[in-house]
Amino acid sequence: MANPASYRPKTGEIPTNPGVYRFRDPHGRVIYVGKAKSLRSRLNSYFANPAGLLPKTYAMVHAASSVEWTVVGSELESLQLEYTWIKEFKPRFNVVFRDDKTYPYLAVTMSEKYPRVQVMRGDKRKGTRYFGPYTAGAIRETMDTLLRVFPVRSCSAGVFKRAEASGRPCLLGYIDKCSAPCVGRISPEDHRALAEDFCAFMGGEAKRFINKLEKQMADAVAKLDYEHAARLRDDITALRKVFERNAVVLAEDTDADVFALHEDELEAAVQVFHVRGGRIRGQRGWVVEKVEDFTTPDLVEHLLQQVYGEDGDTHGRLPREVLVPVAPSNQEDLANWLGGIRGAKVDIRVPQRGDKAALMSTVRVNAEHALKLHKTRRAGDITVRSQALQELQEALDLPVPLLRIECFDVSHVQGTNVVASMVVVEDGLPKKSDYRKFSITGPAAADDTAAMHDVLTRRFRHYLQDKSAQVDESVLEGDSQDRASDAAVLDTTTPAPKAKFAYPPNLVVVDGGQPQVNAAARALRDLGIDDVYVVGLAKRLEEVWLPDSDFPVILPRTSQGLYLLQRIRDEAHRFAITFHRQKRGKAMTVSALDAVPGLGASKRKALLAHFGSVKGVKAATVEELSEAKGIGPALAGAIISHFAAEGSEPLAVPAINMTTGEIIET
Repeated sequence: MANPASYRPKTGEIPTNPGVYRFRDPHGRVIYVGKAKSLRSRLNSYFANPAGLLPKTYAMVHAASSVEWTVVGSELESLQLEYTWIKEFKPRFNVVFRDDKTYPYLAVTMSEKYPRVQVMRGDKRKGTRYFGPYTAGAIRETMDTLLRVFPVRSCSAGVFKRAEASGRPCLLGYIDKCSAPCVGRISPEDHRALAEDFCAFMGGEAKRFINKLEKQMADAVAKLDYEHAARLRDDITALRKVFERNAVVLAEDTDADVFALHEDELEAAVQVFHVRGGRIRGQRGWVVEKVEDFTTPDLVEHLLQQVYGEDGDTHGRLPREVLVPVAPSNQEDLANWLGGIRGAKVDIRVPQRGDKAALMSTVRVNAEHALKLHKTRRAGDITVRSQALQELQEALDLPVPLLRIECFDVSHVQGTNVVASMVVVEDGLPKKSDYRKFSITGPAAADDTAAMHDVLTRRFRHYLQDKSAQVDESVLEGDSQDRASDAAVLDTTTPAPKAKFAYPPNLVVVDGGQPQVNAAARALRDLGIDDVYVVGLAKRLEEVWLPDSDFPVILPRTSQGLYLLQRIRDEAHRFAITFHRQKRGKAMTVSALDAVPGLGASKRKALLAHFGSVKGVKAATVEELSEAKGIGPALAGAIISHFAAEGSEPLAVPAINMTTGEIIET
């Protein structure tokens, strides 16, 4: 841990202007980003009395080794720059609102030829309409009910193509929950119109469709077509079931997000109800750990900044009205910023009375329960993780806490398509953004030990290069700060390039026994790295091997430390196997067009799309080949010459689907 006094800037060097500041650790990583109306006042508060800081703030200033700042022209600019840097650097000590659940959305892929209805999680995609978020059970029940009335395609691309090729629809097509565009039962235009009706219903136009079906039912009864009338009656019942599931809580023209929070000294839980058309369309929740001594207005400001800044308004999810429990800091600037994202005015208000205040009370109760549930679960989770890391450190007799562990695994089939994986665990939890894949070729692919030596060498060579680059950058920034000391301004608005491998692990785990461990340790020694420890976990008896040791370390079968190692090893194995299968599948899926000189992947696709198969390409003339996109007369001649040299009827190498073993016609 660094002493904050060792990097404390002189008070006179810090400007009193508004700005944004960054704390960096010894490896150059940004670990905290903050903004202030007065940089001098805010930064001095970190160094004046470090012992009096909150526990997490105390840990942050002692984990840092430098601080730098950027002066901006206004508080609105500082708000924008702070959000930009938090999104770019993802500092570990910043307030991060983590979902207490992963809420799914009901999505309609309107960008496809045949739009698809599906349940989606994660990043939002362009050209897709989203409704929600919902709870998992409610969204699937809603989707199943609506497909009865709006039989839009809901199958995956693979199922759709198989049905299209076979001429037979899937089960949903037979039970009338899909209009079966795959076999031509409905035209692309009519299917798109059906998807538009689905979106219109989910967007709040339910009464229009119910009234339309009621009129059709009355007409069917008048024509004595009772069977059709009964089906329409059931459709109306289904729509009403979905429509009435969300009771009206506010005026029907109200579009608002209602936020409430419940907090204690260390954490806060946030809940939001998404109200559209006066009805609660979805619910979402977050839990946040406090770093600085934030007030409730500060928390609300960071909440709105991260929630709407992350999602943007690409799908119209930012409503006209945002209801919050207390007015956020910089309310006017924040409203202007959100208005710029939405493209229209956004009102941030605190409801005082009436239906909106009553709804906020309900949201607040949900936040209170969410925090209690989070603390109950987290208490057990932290205890187990801490016990596992402590047991592992003691069993291996390591002098440093295991804050970051990296595990490596090699995968191949009889020495072909050799690949390796690197998975990362920080504080006992996987950090998937830092996972890496390696392809291994040449002499390094001869055996597992050579492959392990190659992978460790490549990974830590990158670390040394990134570390050297960051040292050079810090020297330049130090010179800049010296030159700017007279003006008390440091301008670092241009972000440094991200270093992929700049943060080293405390422990490297390899999948294997003594040979693999010794190879990994030798790779580190060759690079001059002596502060990273290496162990191996052998599968047969689950024994732990140390470098240059004749006897393994045997951990008890009930040890949480052994269980942690097993989970890391299994995750590395899974990740490596997945990459190996992808690489093997690509290697085994080949075509006769692959050998044509000058014919790249995009032009091969263009040819197959134009002629339908390799057989059609072979039968084409130079003029016909030139009609395909990207194919000129010279390349067309080369294709003709290639197949002519092979013979009048060259045999194409079949493409193979590695999942099913099916031979695909090319």
